[in-house]
Amino acid sequence: MDLLIRGGRIIDPEQGLDAHLDVRVAEGRIAEIGHDLPLPEACPRPRSGGGSPAPATRVVEATGWLVAPGFIDMHVHFGEPGYEHRETIASGLAAAAAGGFTAVAMMPDTQPVHDTPTVTEYILRRTGMACGARLYPVGAATTGLQGESLAEIGGMHRAGIVALSDSPQPVSSSLMRRVMEYGGMLDLPVLSHCEDRALAGSGVMHEGVISTALGLPGAPAAAESIIVYRDIQLAALSGAHLHVQHVSSAETVSLLRRAKDQGLNVTAETCPQYVTLTDEAVRGYDTNTKVSPPLRPQADVEAVCNGLRDGTIDAIASDHLPQHVADKEQDYLAAAPGMIGLETSVGLSLRLYHDGLLSLPQWVAACASRPARILGLPHGSLRVGELADLTLIDSEYEVEVDATTLRSRSHNTPFLGWRLRGAAMATIVGGRIIFERK
Repeated sequence: MDLLIRGGRIIDPEQGLDAHLDVRVAEGRIAEIGHDLPLPEACPRPRSGGGSPAPATRVVEATGWLVAPGFIDMHVHFGEPGYEHRETIASGLAAAAAGGFTAVAMMPDTQPVHDTPTVTEYILRRTGMACGARLYPVGAATTGLQGESLAEIGGMHRAGIVALSDSPQPVSSSLMRRVMEYGGMLDLPVLSHCEDRALAGSGVMHEGVISTALGLPGAPAAAESIIVYRDIQLAALSGAHLHVQHVSSAETVSLLRRAKDQGLNVTAETCPQYVTLTDEAVRGYDTNTKVSPPLRPQADVEAVCNGLRDGTIDAIASDHLPQHVADKEQDYLAAAPGMIGLETSVGLSLRLYHDGLLSLPQWVAACASRPARILGLPHGSLRVGELADLTLIDSEYEVEVDATTLRSRSHNTPFLGWRLRGAAMATIVGGRIIFERK
């Protein structure tokens, strides 16, 4: 069915478009954008199996809503294959759709690890069966995420990966140089989990006053920024596209700002938790606040927010990492790190707009246009003729984070019970509504 989306505020940073207009979708693509678009006069399409004819075009009333290019979460972890008890591809894509995401980039930490074209093909086949949000696979940089030898990069590239990463593992210096050289040759961005494991040691939260007060081992912010500095130097040496994942510290923001001033091909993302929570959240020993990198003090949060505002940090990604309840219901030292984020990302990151830190066009660019550009995807714009992937947002709609309504198979989030201001009202992929808030 074709769509006529009426009365919404259309924001497309790629076109510099911010206006109240209608959008017509036909045959899965953006057909027309303009004022007061009429319904087409074509005859209704016959309904298969007889009965009354089906309407040729469905009208979606979007007055008061934001109509944006489909949001892309460029950093998610699903469990399939191997850890389906945490998240399947189908459940992950359902959570993505409910969160307003038309596409996600899936990290390679599966079992078996996504380090061969066979696994690439399996993931894409399972994605096709899910029939929801789009999934773009990210291939492992090293075999088994072990950091000892290169994975089958060329084969995975031919099979359909869009980037390289060992997330959630760091890569050694000598091997990272080779990874970047291969990524540069194949025009694949290298997504780096920046963490000096030796320096981080047994730390389970940010090293500082609060870790001392709680008696928990801490990891210094330098464990992140040291590897960021290293990878920036390797990007300059190789000419590769470096993308720094989940930026959490003020020093990292400074390093990225300097790299961009030098004209290096370096991009970065942060996550809603790093602009929403501080290490104060760990005081309750809620293991859902245990993430990697850890939550930082207020000064780091403010620096990350400023990095988003001035474009030093390009994108907002969730780092959606489901964990089974048995892996979280342990003491803080033993609990697995990570939190889910696909269904809370919009509401949490919209706080940046409501607090006056980002304009809506800046926010849309960070959630849609820039992730598409970083990954080289044919999305991120509402130009006529483009694929009709759209996210419809009500920035004032309030929703409570409730475990009983989450689509994700896992519920490891510290935001349960929070009331979030702003939510996806509809998610459209290829002209088809895959989620609609009732």
